[in-house]
Amino acid sequence: MAEQAPATVFLVGAGPGDPELLTLRAARLIAQAEVIVHDGLVSKDILAMASQGAELISVAKQRSRHSMPQEGINALLVKLALAGRSVVRLKGGDPFVFGRGGEEMEACREAGVPVEVVPGISAAIGCAAQAQLPLTHRDAASAVSFVAGQCKGLTDQDWSGLAGKGRTLVIYMGVATAADIADKLIADGVSPAIPVAVLENGTRSDMRTLRTLLADLGDMVVREHVKSPALIVVGDVAAYALAQDVLAGWAAQMKNGVEMHS
Repeated sequence: MAEQAPATVFLVGAGPGDPELLTLRAARLIAQAEVIVHDGLVSKDILAMASQGAELISVAKQRSRHSMPQEGINALLVKLALAGRSVVRLKGGDPFVFGRGGEEMEACREAGVPVEVVPGISAAIGCAAQAQLPLTHRDAASAVSFVAGQCKGLTDQDWSGLAGKGRTLVIYMGVATAADIADKLIADGVSPAIPVAVLENGTRSDMRTLRTLLADLGDMVVREHVKSPALIVVGDVAAYALAQDVLAGWAAQMKNGVEMHS
């Protein structure tokens, strides 16, 4: 009897939350999959698009706790594919933007399992669009950088070239370390008075967009009870966002002689 060929693992980007932002291919694969292995950030509305007979397996990650370690997720995908089951690995945003899609792709390749990557609208692109915040603008920014705010060795990194005049910095997973991030950027030479926007629950019905200055970022996150998922955008483009201006903290900065960033 011939050995069964492994099924393909589809690494699918679910976008930032709104089902209307799925690609047509992503929507079709979700509807056809036998098994969907999904992150915690994938919205309930998107999971509801799965067929009634589909098995849904959550591998949600939370700060300091994983329901399943990454090695376990890799092994699960390989096991399902080798059993011939149609599996969609459904990820918030895009699989290759802070989604560990590269690690899962490598694990499948090493096991002889075919992989297809279906891109999704990244959180940065989707949330910025919802807030009408242009990540680039001829008058404000010609370069964009994406960084992870929970990375190890934060204080040892040099972020001096990532934010400032003509540049936009987008920080993923930075709510819990917002105060440290602000201190780090200022220590690396970024103006304390550069505009900042925080995009919470982007593209969803409860999205909030808040604006302040870099020196006020840590205090504002606490004061406004900002929760994940949220993105932090640092740069002059933040001033374009349709947002609530969080003014507390600005007066104190100006009183201390901080000049407004032009």
